[in-house]
Amino acid sequence: MIARTHLLVLILQLGAAGVPLLAHHSFAADYDTSKPVLLHGTVTRVDWMNPHVHFYMDVKDESGKVENWDFEAGSPNTLMRSGWTRNTLKIGEQIVVKGCRAKDGSTQGNATSVLSTDGKVLLSGTVDGRNLVAR
Repeated sequence: MIARTHLLVLILQLGAAGVPLLAHHSFAADYDTSKPVLLHGTVTRVDWMNPHVHFYMDVKDESGKVENWDFEAGSPNTLMRSGWTRNTLKIGEQIVVKGCRAKDGSTQGNATSVLSTDGKVLLSGTVDGRNLVAR
C-alpha cells in the first residue's frame, strides 16, 4: 500500500513538473515573419517577468486612431545580457520597434529590436534571427 502511495505521488509530481513547459510556445506558433512591422509609438507599460518581457506602446494607425500594441521580447536574463535593465524602457518614452506581427492580425508582435530616443538600438533577444537591427 505504501509503495502505491509513493508511486502515485511520484506520478503527480512528474505531471506537475511538465505543466510550465506546456505554457511556453514557439515563435512560429504565434508570429509570422512574412508580416514585418516597424512602428513608432509611446511606451505605456513594461512587464519585466519570465518567460518573456512584454512592453506595450500606443501607436497611431493610418487614420490617426491610437492602438495599444503588446510586444514580446526575450527573457529578462537574455535582455540583461544584451544590455537592458528594468528601466531601459520608460513610460512615456518615444521608441521605434521592429519585429513581426502576430499571425492572428491583432495588435501584438514579437520585437526584434527597439530604437530608443537617444539613438541606441537595443536587440530584444527573440528567437527569430532576422531583422535584428532597426533601420
